[in-house]
Amino acid sequence: MNWPAIRAIYGFEMHRAFRTLLQSIVAPVISTSLYFVVFGAAIGGRITSVDGVPYGAFIVPGLIMLTLLTQSIANASFGIYFPRFSGTIYEILSAPISAVEIVAGYVGAAATKSIMLGLIILATSSLFVPLRIEHPFVMVLFLVLTAVTFSLFGFVIGLWADGFEKLQLVPLLIVTPLTFLGGSFYSIDMLPPVWRNVSLLNPVVYLISGFRWSFYGHSDVNPAVSLGMALVFLVACLAAVAWIFRTGYRLKS
Repeated sequence: MNWPAIRAIYGFEMHRAFRTLLQSIVAPVISTSLYFVVFGAAIGGRITSVDGVPYGAFIVPGLIMLTLLTQSIANASFGIYFPRFSGTIYEILSAPISAVEIVAGYVGAAATKSIMLGLIILATSSLFVPLRIEHPFVMVLFLVLTAVTFSLFGFVIGLWADGFEKLQLVPLLIVTPLTFLGGSFYSIDMLPPVWRNVSLLNPVVYLISGFRWSFYGHSDVNPAVSLGMALVFLVACLAAVAWIFRTGYRLKS
């Protein structure tokens, strides 16, 4: 494993994030805080608690997951798309560095930035609502697993996209709606049976449910099933990345 090469890619991506601190860190935290204030004030006044958890505290895992999903995709997709756009991808591909090391550098940096944001939002939320984490190991597991998986997904999107507008296509039109409909701000058990069954077709439901269980011990779906679904998506993303490097799809175009 070429660790200096991984550190070089990882360091460059992290430096870019800190160089654009307002856009990379401050803006997502502020926007998530606005979700927290608006939904907490508007809905929290009518729904005092869900499964015995104060509504303001109930939505925190969903908000963290929303940030993890969108920021992991955005960070990784732009990170690999920009070298393609600028032409520096040829230097990376011709360097004595393997596909695993390239992916580790870009995906590792994207996941790190997303985890940092998640932890900042968690710390900020704890100042306003009574949070508790009943299963901290599971919480960290879902946090890392989700960040890595969706950073891989973003890496695939960054290679697939042939324009800046396509980088936003999947996050805005697919991932964000699925997250809002995946129980970020409510329990799917509150829905009529038909719509609850429809919601179970949404893969984001399993991520949010498992993550929320790590906080409060309550979930809409069995936590083991949630973890299994997360692992399945991780394997699918790894397979897609492996196929891209094996075939050279969009790497040089």
